Amino acid sequence: MKLLVAALASELDAFEDPLDGFERLVTGPGKLQAAYALTRRLDASGIDEVVVVGTAGSVDASVTGVHEVAAAIQHDVTDIDGVAGQHVSLPARVETGGGTVTIATGDHFVDDADAVASIRTLGATLVDMETYAYIWVAERFGVPITVLKAVSDSAQDDAITDWRSTVAARSCAPRSGAATASERWGGRRCVRAGRGSVRVT
Repeated sequence: MKLLVAALASELDAFEDPLDGFERLVTGPGKLQAAYALTRRLDASGIDEVVVVGTAGSVDASVTGVHEVAAAIQHDVTDIDGVAGQHVSLPARVETGGGTVTIATGDHFVDDADAVASIRTLGATLVDMETYAYIWVAERFGVPITVLKAVSDSAQDDAITDWRSTVAARSCAPRSGAATASERWGGRRCVRAGRGSVRVT
């Protein structure tokens, strides 16, 4: 069984329910809720792959559309020497084993230019509130994870308005799914973003 995960129920509304071969999990927003909910579910066993979907802000104006995440860092931590992005005990970077983009995770909604500039220096192009926790937990359980993020806003002025509009559009979209499990998961995954919908094939 595969686990389809999102922070908010509205981020799953574009997908059929039920979706063949998948169980759904809504964790709630933020690193703690993400880690708690995914840990509880994986500890119960029966999941052979985690697929995370959701929205993310972009800290690079040229980055739009849907992206598969390669790695996550934390933008809201420092180590004992005050180095940003370095935690006192957790790895600075966690990886999925696929994807192309790095996402910065933190427990606050990024919506100003100063924060964006700081996050850029850490090497991230996207920003959210959960992905680092999802990847870290999946690693602990030895379960493969894929993270797909649709850019919803520029993480600067009016970002919250743009994000709410994107989530609302997805909530009203027709539900979609791939024709067969082999098309959905065979070989390299292809992510298609239509008007108000995200489909994994």
